[in-house]
Amino acid sequence: MVKIPGLITIELKHIIFPIIYIIVGMVIYSILRAAITKLSLRNTKRLNKEQLQRIKTVNMLIINIIKYVIVIIVVLATLALYGVNVSSLVAGLGITAAIIGLAFQDLAKDLIAGIFIITEGQYEVGDTVEVDGFMGEVISLGLKTTQIRNYKGATKIIGNHYMDNMINYSLHNSLAVVDVATDYQHSPEEIERVLNSLAEELNGKIKEAKGELQIWGINELDDSSVVYRVAVEVNSMKQFEVERFLRKKIKEAFDKENIKIPFPQVEVHNGK
Repeated sequence: MVKIPGLITIELKHIIFPIIYIIVGMVIYSILRAAITKLSLRNTKRLNKEQLQRIKTVNMLIINIIKYVIVIIVVLATLALYGVNVSSLVAGLGITAAIIGLAFQDLAKDLIAGIFIITEGQYEVGDTVEVDGFMGEVISLGLKTTQIRNYKGATKIIGNHYMDNMINYSLHNSLAVVDVATDYQHSPEEIERVLNSLAEELNGKIKEAKGELQIWGINELDDSSVVYRVAVEVNSMKQFEVERFLRKKIKEAFDKENIKIPFPQVEVHNGK
């Protein structure tokens, strides 16, 4: 027991035990987190990407729940140590829940939304999503917030109840589309012959492709060019990579066949 002049008497256990509770809680959390991660990631070699993402997402949800439960237990144990009637406190939670709900409406909305996001599989860790113009990969999904990181490395933390207008780009395959402008001096038959020959050459060799390269034909007649469109179905969010690859291959094929790609030109007439 420690007596401080002018202050209340403080027993040593009131100082040491809360520290012990916190340390024990942290140890238990670390052990459970490691165990859950180890058990869930066993025998995952046969699982596809989507299944692995779902496992990671469920793991994160379970770990978050465990964290909150441990925090509550540590707080209640500490209050009991200081003489607070924890039983009455727990019994009165039903009455105070309504008051707390009014004070923390956004928190309640986030938690409820987080549960629905997980159970309905709206998106998972690793998915590419867009919210209010911010597009990136989901790197963390908790009961309260979702963290999204874009290609520049910027991370946005969003309350789960704001994710109702989210766009998920990872649910289905993407489409790589390339528009190619050619000079009017080349006939459609000539251009389509080169593009079809290139498609035959590339089919089966395009990384991330989920089908064959398709030549859609003339897509637009510009002032100085005829625009042809080619497309191929690819794995989710891999269209940009494939489009860059296709542009390079099309340029090489056109150079080989002496097909001109027009560029802006200005005609100047002498008034004399």
